[in-house]
Amino acid sequence: MKKYDSTKIKNIAIAGQAGSGKTSLTEALLYKSGATDRLGKITDGNTVSDYTPDEIKRKCSVYTSLSSLETGEFKVNLLDTPGMFDYEGEAVEGIAASGCVLITVSGKSGVRVGTHKAYDLAKKMGKPTMFVVTKLDDDNANFNNVLTQLKAEFGPTVCPVVVPVIADRKIVSYVNLIEMKAYKYEDGKAVETDMPTAEVSEKMGYRIDGLIEAVSEAVAETDEALFEKFFSGEAFTQKELTDGIHSGMNSGIITPVTCVSSTDLSGVDMLLKEIDLLLPPPSEKDAMIGETVDGEAVEVACVESDPMSAFVFKTVADPFVGKMSYIKVFSGKLTPNKEVVNATTGSTEKVGKLVTLQGKKQIDVAEAGCGDIVVAMKMNVNTNDTICDSARVVKFAPMTFPKPCYKMAVRAKKQGDESKISAAMTRLMEEDLTIDYKLDPSTNEMILSTLGGLHLDSVVGRLAGTFGVEVETSVPKISYRETIRKKVKVQGRHKKQSGGHGQYGDVWIEFEPCVSDDLIFEEKVFGGAVPKNFFPAVEKGLQESVKKGVLAGFPVVGLKAILVDGSYHPVDSSEMAFKMAASIAYKEGMRQAEPVLLEPIGSLSVFVPDDNTGDMMGELNKRRGRVLGMNPAEKKGMTEIVAEVPMAEMADFTLLLRQMTQGQGVFTFEKARYEPLPANLVADVIAKNAVAD
Repeated sequence: MKKYDSTKIKNIAIAGQAGSGKTSLTEALLYKSGATDRLGKITDGNTVSDYTPDEIKRKCSVYTSLSSLETGEFKVNLLDTPGMFDYEGEAVEGIAASGCVLITVSGKSGVRVGTHKAYDLAKKMGKPTMFVVTKLDDDNANFNNVLTQLKAEFGPTVCPVVVPVIADRKIVSYVNLIEMKAYKYEDGKAVETDMPTAEVSEKMGYRIDGLIEAVSEAVAETDEALFEKFFSGEAFTQKELTDGIHSGMNSGIITPVTCVSSTDLSGVDMLLKEIDLLLPPPSEKDAMIGETVDGEAVEVACVESDPMSAFVFKTVADPFVGKMSYIKVFSGKLTPNKEVVNATTGSTEKVGKLVTLQGKKQIDVAEAGCGDIVVAMKMNVNTNDTICDSARVVKFAPMTFPKPCYKMAVRAKKQGDESKISAAMTRLMEEDLTIDYKLDPSTNEMILSTLGGLHLDSVVGRLAGTFGVEVETSVPKISYRETIRKKVKVQGRHKKQSGGHGQYGDVWIEFEPCVSDDLIFEEKVFGGAVPKNFFPAVEKGLQESVKKGVLAGFPVVGLKAILVDGSYHPVDSSEMAFKMAASIAYKEGMRQAEPVLLEPIGSLSVFVPDDNTGDMMGELNKRRGRVLGMNPAEKKGMTEIVAEVPMAEMADFTLLLRQMTQGQGVFTFEKARYEPLPANLVADVIAKNAVAD
């Protein structure tokens, strides 16, 4: 593929609800443009963009893939993103690298939560959007219903530019509202035909002349001169319509709607034409605000003669070919064997081999100009890094990813594989910034955090399939604690005689509640009842003892110990004997001081649609939560509920929230403090965690 100027490149992310036809649309665009010589199918596992074993098995996208095509005078980079909410991090990467987002909407199921998520993410990043209504060949598809939905849910920016003409529940032609021409398909080729009659339009539920008028009205809003021309009654030229929609997309006031069938390919060539005419190249939309080494803001324009700057938006950890870094070039040009500055770390790196991708197929490239997307092989950079020429060191803002909230404990199936898991997870965390893997010191478990059950399955599958290490997962243990409720004074006496020197240590210790998480040790011994040189041994014995409580073996908090008396033997007393005596006193003191179990309580902030607030309040009550308040969220139609909930009740909350809100809900949850465990739950916790005396 030849090198293209930044004015002749289109970077397009394809996003939307899972199952809305993103990968099939990618396949259709590649095939129709001549980039591929066959039309792959998801059911056959032979599409260009879903090529990993996980994707072929699941029959859905798990990763954002890169492919490209040539149409007219443009190179188009396609970023096919997953629609499943568990893989939202991949969608973030694809949309961040794009210049425009095609949002697929099934003609059968219409606007879904994933449609809104893709649209919101695109708008948050300032990306122009276009809706593509798919699956029009399905018997249950209804374009009019979908168009009505789009207008109702996304407002007056929605502007149809290609619509189907339907007669007897079948598509007979498509109307391009910009050209004001109709096309029918004969042997897969578009042939101009008559515009639909008024009678046909009435039966479809939308009038073509009314839609043409709506397009003109939308275009009139983009420019003062066009506004005056529209209201003077003059018709727009085709160029004025095209330029107006193009301008409206760039400014975010127009979201065009087109439609296709990816199976019989009708409408796909018309979409390619709209990509040519309407979607912005990097030269128009890729100016970035960076930060210099002095912390000053600087605008980086998409100019090839400027110093090179680029952003790593995705990483693939391939154990066979090494690290693959997906890079968007924002200025200058990137070439192999060039030394660049990693502005994120301050280090100097050498650019290795550069390739572009057609799914899994690698194609060598000599250089990547500004506006283009390329993959660097075996380069020591990570996702969110900025690389640049030393002549202008600038750093771009990192992408923001959803936080992983679905937590499971992980352990190796084979003894000795723990180090393999750590090494593999380090590689996977470089690749996926929505997973986390770390030790929970309070339970001594390794905790894997992901975005959901499917995401967890994918990570576990990668560990086994790619890195050769099998793991088992389980619900994480709850880090309960133990404490006391009253003050007691007890004796701990250790005496042992077995020939020769014996062992003797005797202490009296007062135990009382306090507010410290750590043991507080004091001594108030008078008259040398316990020599000072044994005080450290007593403290050490207590410090070791508080690691296990007497109820269920959990660490003890809120405990103050005061050594007040004791006795010793001039020959048989030793540090070990006094450690043992302190341990005996601890166990007896804990039993007498009314020990209780404490459970961790977390602070919850959960955002749900307004319609789900009642259900969520009820759910939190069932989970022993205390609702502290409700606040209107920044996003319209959403409410924030603030509550405190025991951590033991949160294991399945991620899945419950997704099911209740159809994926719209999000939450954060952090440990806040400990509180006494309700009496009716104590016996069960003790039974599951009881320790031998």
